[in-house]
Amino acid sequence: MAARTPSTATRLRLIGGTANADVSAGGPPDEELVIRAREKDAGAVVAFETLYRRHAATALNLAVRIQGSTSDVEDVVHDAFVKAHQSLAELREPAAFRSWLGSIVVRLVRTRLRRRRLVAMLGLATPEPVDLDAVASSDADPEVRALLAQVYALLQTLPADERIAWTLRHVERHRLETVASLAGCSLATAKRRIARAQDFLEEHFVSPFAEDA
Repeated sequence: MAARTPSTATRLRLIGGTANADVSAGGPPDEELVIRAREKDAGAVVAFETLYRRHAATALNLAVRIQGSTSDVEDVVHDAFVKAHQSLAELREPAAFRSWLGSIVVRLVRTRLRRRRLVAMLGLATPEPVDLDAVASSDADPEVRALLAQVYALLQTLPADERIAWTLRHVERHRLETVASLAGCSLATAKRRIARAQDFLEEHFVSPFAEDA
């Protein structure tokens, strides 16, 4: 008789992600930097450069974990900051720069995932290999790495919106409200996307943790 095994979401909590870590360095708060960056002077350039240095690593990490690879993530993050700089006037809450930037990253990654999935469905490309060194913590054990490889392989077959919502919830470990905000959808829609992805993973997942009783 096989022992009951943890769900994929439960096991993924062992990854040790850093998405919710506070990466803000010393210096002016984001709100002040955004206000400065909106000006048309030399100080505005310095302010935005400070925002870039403060949040680039988090944006990069977000893109990598959603994709499961480092392919083109530097371009994604670069484009996200360009879009953020061009749209600073649209940011209603300057203190929310980090989450706002995250939503831009998510949109850009979504576009890339949709394009990649379409090309793969047409037989013009093969699935991207999972970069385990990029998505797993340095102290992740072999079982967790095996889990990650299988989960990300399954995620590649899902629609981009479901894949993103599930990853934001169970890999990035964001609250449901944050998932909805980052994904640009309602809370109810975010819950439905996560549930559909979870049902798919549980149906197709072959657990490497099962043991004979």
